[in-house]
Amino acid sequence: DCRYCHSAVDRSPYAGVPPTELCMNCHSQIWSQAPLLSLVRASFFSGRPIVWERVNSVPDFVFFNHSAHVRRNVGCVSCHGRVDLMGSVYMPNAMTMRWCLDCHRAPEKYLRPADRVADMEWAAPGSQRELGLEIKAKNQIDPPTHCSGCHR
Repeated sequence: DCRYCHSAVDRSPYAGVPPTELCMNCHSQIWSQAPLLSLVRASFFSGRPIVWERVNSVPDFVFFNHSAHVRRNVGCVSCHGRVDLMGSVYMPNAMTMRWCLDCHRAPEKYLRPADRVADMEWAAPGSQRELGLEIKAKNQIDPPTHCSGCHR
């Protein structure tokens, strides 16, 4: 579950970056000797935090609120792709204004049950549109009414 590492994503505008100690909860057992994770091990043993390289970003004049999307049941995979299958995390979607507006204009295909928001393998049973409309009605997902809803 994405929320193991990004624990505040449903309560904060930012997903946040986990501390090295949290990374080591898994990586002391999984890929514990992988050269790719040498920086994580060095950070853990030295006590110096990792300077993370940002993968997903939007321009400075854009404000994206993670919690608003997670609370409305937009799946993590909709924006971030199948992170669970990425050997090295990359940005699978160009997060342009058009891309955001396309979703806001027809969010049905990106919506899912609340308990499946972080499920990378979830697929809608039957018609995605019917399920999306049902969730939309329940959560009142509407695009911002003014540009300042997303732009600073």
